[in-house]
Amino acid sequence: MKTRRDFLRSTVLGASATWTVPMFVERTFGQLHEGSRDLAIQPTTGKDDTILVVLQLAGGNDGLNTLVPFADDEYHKARPRLGKKEKELIQLDDYFGLNGAMPFLGSLFKEGDLGIVQGVGYPNPNRSHFVSTSIWETCDTYNRSNTGWLGRYFDNACTGADPTVGISFNKTQPESFGAEKNPGVCLDTPELYRWIHGGGEKAKAEEFFADLNKPHSDEDDEEMPSDGGSIAMAAGGKVGGIRGENALDFLERVALDARVSSKQILEIAAKHKTKVRYDGTPLARNLNLVSRMIAGGMPTRVYYVSHGGFDTHNQQLNSHDRLLGQMDSALKSFFADLKEQGNEKRVVLMTFSEFGRRVAENASAGTDHGKASCLFVAGPSVKGGLFGKAPSLADLSDGDIQHTVDFRSVYGSVLQDWLKTSALKPILGGDYPKLHLFG
Repeated sequence: MKTRRDFLRSTVLGASATWTVPMFVERTFGQLHEGSRDLAIQPTTGKDDTILVVLQLAGGNDGLNTLVPFADDEYHKARPRLGKKEKELIQLDDYFGLNGAMPFLGSLFKEGDLGIVQGVGYPNPNRSHFVSTSIWETCDTYNRSNTGWLGRYFDNACTGADPTVGISFNKTQPESFGAEKNPGVCLDTPELYRWIHGGGEKAKAEEFFADLNKPHSDEDDEEMPSDGGSIAMAAGGKVGGIRGENALDFLERVALDARVSSKQILEIAAKHKTKVRYDGTPLARNLNLVSRMIAGGMPTRVYYVSHGGFDTHNQQLNSHDRLLGQMDSALKSFFADLKEQGNEKRVVLMTFSEFGRRVAENASAGTDHGKASCLFVAGPSVKGGLFGKAPSLADLSDGDIQHTVDFRSVYGSVLQDWLKTSALKPILGGDYPKLHLFG
């Protein structure tokens, strides 16, 4: 990322990154000076309380080949090539089995540490990747909101929190982090790794972040829109800031925040050494970083990571199994690492995907965009089991299973029972039945 335009498109600016100078100065510099590293201004932090890790399965995960209704004849009729046989699965009961590529998650379920929510979706579902992801991220099924559910959690339940209350390992900030006051921090992993592993690469990381704050030239101006409206369009949403502040000032101010926050994050993360082996997949590397930050005492309450490739229109069988296997292996290492630290009971990981796939396989041995799916809530503090009503494969809506659980019920249960906030209406926009995901 050589230019400010690249920075705009690929780092902390997201759908509604909103900052003010007083908050920026107080939270970045005030919290980092000598004697203030415990970030005591936030009453409850990830340093001493519960932590949520959100794992996005991007592209639309096929829930029917993840949590497989192997005993249902309708399933096998609809999927003569893609259907999983009982012997290929990790049997959960007489009807369901987990995809055989996920032995670790199968063991978690049997130990009572994995909750699987069935038929998760929302009314009047949308099959567009972009729109449906936005709905899951903002909890707004009618209009695109300028804030996300996690950003509203930061604003309503984490007053006075450090900017690192939420950390996303994405090239762009997820819409769920969109906030009026504190949108968290979005960091790109290659630079993090160079810093953590030390040596000559550390200087490159420092140079990378420092370069974002260099005085701009005429050439820079030509490469980046100079008006706030254009920046909002380039960033994919509404950008907030100081009244009268031009786009470049806004960008450089947030870039400086990223530099300071990144330095703090990486110094903490570099302290942790683990005996646990992680695979070389992007997901495993990101979860390794998350475990390092937790071990180092970061105040972060929410971490956000992604695992992509689930848009399986063609030749799904091997690719879907491979993706689930990569996720399973990464989670096995992550939870083993947390256990080694003694932090496993403080961390819960929740998956989500923008939609499921059609019940029937297509002519290309794949599946097309569907509606409802399943999701996982994992960790020793989870009350394991199957949650929600199993969707019918005989009573379909335009070829799709109908949702039986609104995804906001899952969010509300996690917010209330895990993150211990009562501010559900401002965050979710309404009341939703709670699932008893925690013992």
